[in-house]
Amino acid sequence: MTNRDAQDAAPDTRQGAPRDTEEMLARSFEASRPRLLRVAYTMTGSLVEAEDCVQEAWLRLRRLDDPGYVRDLGAWLTTTVSRLALDALSSARARREQYVGTWLPEPLVAGRSDDDPADRVTLDESVSMALLVVLERLSPAERTAFVLHDVFSVPFPEIAEVVGRSPAAVRQLASRARRQVEDGRPRTPATETQQRELVAAFTAACQDGDLPGLIALLDPDVVLRGDGGGKAVTLQRTERKSGRVAQMIVAYAGYVGPLHIRPIEVNGTAGLAMRGNDGHLSVLSFTVDAGRITAIDIMRNPDKLARVPDLD
Repeated sequence: MTNRDAQDAAPDTRQGAPRDTEEMLARSFEASRPRLLRVAYTMTGSLVEAEDCVQEAWLRLRRLDDPGYVRDLGAWLTTTVSRLALDALSSARARREQYVGTWLPEPLVAGRSDDDPADRVTLDESVSMALLVVLERLSPAERTAFVLHDVFSVPFPEIAEVVGRSPAAVRQLASRARRQVEDGRPRTPATETQQRELVAAFTAACQDGDLPGLIALLDPDVVLRGDGGGKAVTLQRTERKSGRVAQMIVAYAGYVGPLHIRPIEVNGTAGLAMRGNDGHLSVLSFTVDAGRITAIDIMRNPDKLARVPDLD
């Protein structure tokens, strides 16, 4: 019996596993939770949706009459969470067509509360904002195939169960996705120290209104994106080129200043949290390639910043 057959065979009226079995399952599930959250977050770009997927997987596991027939619990959970995340991603795509302005992934900011699910997500290149933005260019099936195979080493036959394609078709999906991801990734990514130094220099230039100094930090083809979700003022469209981007940033800093800026960690790399006179919080993440900032993503949608630590 396949994992899909096992899941589909379980009716909603089940009474669940015995207490001792459920306690054992709970321990195993909690040990798997960080990986499952990372799978779902990388697939959806939303921590809220990722947590919902992981919680639903736990409920489905508890409803099984005899979880013992699940030979590989880790594989079963990964398949179940992946299918839920694919469904969430597919439905979210339709909603995002009506989204006000640019949609950006929800940032993971270090230093949240002790019980925050974000703190259970291992922060590495697989959840970097640079990669998540590139993943938005893929179809849901391509994204699923790439994330599960290239990031989490899930075999193609298991991914085929998730996306409802043959293993050969899934291999092709992953190959197409890989080419797009490689085209969008930094060729020479910054070290942790380089990233911190660039962000510190960016902060100083913003606070001083130093336009030439800011331009010197930016790649000539830098991209500036903003997500306010219709609930906070931000960019109406994506801005490009170092001169234009630097002017926009200096103008914004002057408009909402004086800025209260604090260095933070965003999706595992150095970023900024800032608040101006308008009262709105902004979280900035940076993509760095060959020593220059190639992309700046500004999150201002309060729904995606609800769990960011207070700047005060």
